[in-house]
Amino acid sequence: MSPSRSIIKFGTDGWRAIIGDGFTLDNLERVARATGEWLLDEYGANASVVVGYDTRFRGKDFAEHTSVVLASMGIRVVCTDDFAPTPAISWATTHYGHCAGVVITASHNPPEYNGFKIKGHFGGSALPEMVADVESRIKEFKAVDYPLFQELLDKGSIELVPVKSLYTEYLRTIVDLDLIRQSGITIVHDAMFGAGQGILSTLLGADRVIERRCTVNPGFEGTPPEPIERNLNLLRGDIVDNGADAAIANDGDADRIGMADEHGNYVDSHRLLALLVDYLHTDKGLTGSVVKTFSTTDMLDKMCAVLGIELETTAIGFKYIGDKILKGDVLVGGEESGGMAVKGHIPERDGLFIGLVILEMMARRGKQLSSLVADLHESYGYFGYYRVDVHTTEVQKQRILVLLKDEGGLKSIAGRPVRKLETVDGYKHRVDSGWLLIRPSGTEPVLRVYAEAESELAAEQLVTDALIQLGVS
Repeated sequence: MSPSRSIIKFGTDGWRAIIGDGFTLDNLERVARATGEWLLDEYGANASVVVGYDTRFRGKDFAEHTSVVLASMGIRVVCTDDFAPTPAISWATTHYGHCAGVVITASHNPPEYNGFKIKGHFGGSALPEMVADVESRIKEFKAVDYPLFQELLDKGSIELVPVKSLYTEYLRTIVDLDLIRQSGITIVHDAMFGAGQGILSTLLGADRVIERRCTVNPGFEGTPPEPIERNLNLLRGDIVDNGADAAIANDGDADRIGMADEHGNYVDSHRLLALLVDYLHTDKGLTGSVVKTFSTTDMLDKMCAVLGIELETTAIGFKYIGDKILKGDVLVGGEESGGMAVKGHIPERDGLFIGLVILEMMARRGKQLSSLVADLHESYGYFGYYRVDVHTTEVQKQRILVLLKDEGGLKSIAGRPVRKLETVDGYKHRVDSGWLLIRPSGTEPVLRVYAEAESELAAEQLVTDALIQLGVS
C-alpha cells in the first residue's frame, strides 16, 4: 500500500510514524486536512488553532506545512515562533480561547519517529470521540498547490507567537518559586535534548539549575527521550558530584517527568503521584478525587482509602484521565508512564510544572526527596514495580491474545495462584500481594508487561515467569 493510501491510526496520544516512511509530507497533509475539516464542522468560520513542535528532525518544517494546510482551509492559525513543550501548546490553546492545538511531536519515541498530537479547546488531549472524528475524515492524498508559509504570514492568515516564553511566565504565577529559591534547593535538569530545555533555569536561576542534555540534538544521542530509570543513569554522578538536591528529567515534548533524589536514586511515577496527593490534600487543603490508569500503583488505592479520597481507574492513555478531569472534580490524575496533572492547572500532562510542584513540596516541608518517599513507605507500605516491553511478532502476539482472552489468562505466576483477572485495558492477573498486567500494543507487535509486588525483585519474578509461560523473551 502506498503511503498516500496507508491507513493512519492515532494511538493513546496522537499519530506517530517513522520519518520518511509513514511520516511523510503527504501523510501529514492528509492528517492536517482531516483535522481542519473537523475544526470547520465543529466551530465554523471562527475556527482557530495553535500549532507547535518540539526539537525533532524537521519539526519546524512539519509545523509550518501543517499551518499552511490549515490556514489555506480558512482556519486562523497561531504558530509558535520556536520549539515549545506540548503543555505550553495545550495551555495557550485554552488560555487564549482557541478551538484546538496541534503539536508536531513523537513524544518519547526513538529519534526516527515524528508525530501529530491534537489538543482540545479545553487545553488537554483530544477526547476519544474527537480523535475518532478526525480519523474518519482522513482521505487519500490529493495534490494541492499551497501558498508559501511566508506568504500566509505576510497576509496575516498565520501569526507567529512566542508560546514558550508566555507559558514560562505563566508558570511563575502558579508555583511558589520564591519559596523554592529561598530554600536553597539545587537541581539537575535533564531535558533529554527535548523541548523543555532552558525553562527551569529561567524560572529558578542558572545558579540553581545544572543543565544536562539541554541542547538541540534531533538524534538524541541514540537514546529515546523517555525519562525512565535506564535512560537516566548518568544523572547519578551529576547529582552527587554537584551536591544537588534532586534531578528532574523530561521527555522529548516535556509532558512527562522522571525524578531522582539527592543520592541519585530514581523516584518513579507511582511515588511522585502519591507525593502529589499527599501534598495537595494535606498541606494545601485541596479536595477532589484521584484518577489513575490501569497500570498504576495500588499504593494510591491504599492512600485514598486512608485519606477518605475517592479513586477511579481508567484505561491506559491520558485522554481518559483528561476526560475525567473535565467532567468532575479531580485533585490528581496520572499514569505509570510519567504523565500527571493536578488541580488548578490544565487538564493535561505537564512534566515541568509537576517537577516544580514537587520542589515546592520539598521546600515547604524542609525535607529531601528521599525523606518524603520514606515517609510514604512508612505510612502506606512498600510497593515494588517492574515493567518490560517485549518485541515479538504479530503472529505470536495474536496467539498470546487468544490464550489470555479465550482461556482466561494465566492460572499461577511465580508460584502465586491468580485470584482474579481484570480486563479494563489488557489482562491484569491479581495474585497474593501483587498483580501482573499484560497489555498488547495496538499499533506494533509489542507486549507491555507490568507487575507490582512487595519488592522490585518479586515484581520482576512475576514478569519473568509470565514471559516463560507465554513463550516469549
